[in-house]
Amino acid sequence: MSTEVKVPVLGESITEATVGQWLKAPGDAVAIDEPIVSLETDKVSVEVPSPVAGTLAEQVAKEGDTVAVGALIALIGDGAVASPPAQAGAVVPEAKVAEAPPAPTAQDAALTLSPAVRRAVLANHVDPSAIKGSGKDGRITKDDVLAAATAKTSAPASAPEAPASSTTQPAPTGDRREERIKMTRMRQTIATRLKEAQNTAALLTTFNDVDMTAVIDARARYKDLFEKKHGIRLGFMGFFVKAVALAAKDVPSVNASIEGDEIVYHDYLDVSVAVSAPKGLVVPVVRNADRMTFAEIEKAIAAYGKKAKDGALTAEDMRGGTFTISNGGVFGSLLSTPIINPPQSAVLGMHRIEERPVVKDGQIVARQMMYLALSYDHRLIDGREAVTFLVRVKEAIEDPTRLLIDL
Repeated sequence: MSTEVKVPVLGESITEATVGQWLKAPGDAVAIDEPIVSLETDKVSVEVPSPVAGTLAEQVAKEGDTVAVGALIALIGDGAVASPPAQAGAVVPEAKVAEAPPAPTAQDAALTLSPAVRRAVLANHVDPSAIKGSGKDGRITKDDVLAAATAKTSAPASAPEAPASSTTQPAPTGDRREERIKMTRMRQTIATRLKEAQNTAALLTTFNDVDMTAVIDARARYKDLFEKKHGIRLGFMGFFVKAVALAAKDVPSVNASIEGDEIVYHDYLDVSVAVSAPKGLVVPVVRNADRMTFAEIEKAIAAYGKKAKDGALTAEDMRGGTFTISNGGVFGSLLSTPIINPPQSAVLGMHRIEERPVVKDGQIVARQMMYLALSYDHRLIDGREAVTFLVRVKEAIEDPTRLLIDL
């Protein structure tokens, strides 16, 4: 008797998903609650567990298929029953057993490559059969490929000397390969929403720079005490979230949105914080950030970062949001013009910190500087308001005491 596996409810307003990757092949044994397939929605990837223990009897849907909520995607059959142990002294007659095909090895599982991993393999020219996978069932992840590529680049080039009599053949050059991979549902949604923002909003970006020295000094002075008391590291994002909350009180339009012919002002700050996930950047929402302490903000962001890395973010985690903070500096970005996340009206872009010469009190000194960028919808936010908001953020970061006395 087979047990049906159906597409679960994936979140409010989500009615369908795309089969991303089968984690089990037909004939594989599965334990109860063990993931057998990953589904991609407009916002997140979801792993579907087996409701029973047994064997994957059939994959009803193929990778890349669009499936509706409640649709049948797999059948789980009863597992094989082990033979009872032989009684002591019993004579077991010899039986001729047909040779069974070899069981799949961990390397076989590792070479079941997802589209993202295949792209990474091609881009970095590495041999996937030589990579030890760290994913489920030994599967190779994108991080495994990047680590192998880094090791390949850093390893000294060495080769055994060929005999003097041998003729060395030049390696073939000029290989030009292409691979066509269907865009994931999440990437399609990101592309649609970003283009929608360009087509709908009157986008404009204003820039400023901020001296990070005071924040860096504060972190160095209190990081050990902070971590000891709260069990979380004191990062930069807590300072910027608090600075945005302070600045939004002075310039509420930056935390507002347009709905039809109305402007909706929010008396709360729900910050969408961009974090890196295996399949790209995602923006979970830190709700009521204006009422949170530094420790609460840092814990919320750290929890979202872990969920993103584990592929455990839900649609609810990313629902809503009234303002976005994106930190391209962690990837080395010096300057950028971020795009707003509709229906939000503004996004703050952080960038890398670097030591630069600046003039202080008539003297040229080296300071730890960062460029800030605020992209905003000019239909709602005037240039004066955008500049004022960014200056308020700059003032709060350069003098963190302002965050404590609400100034």
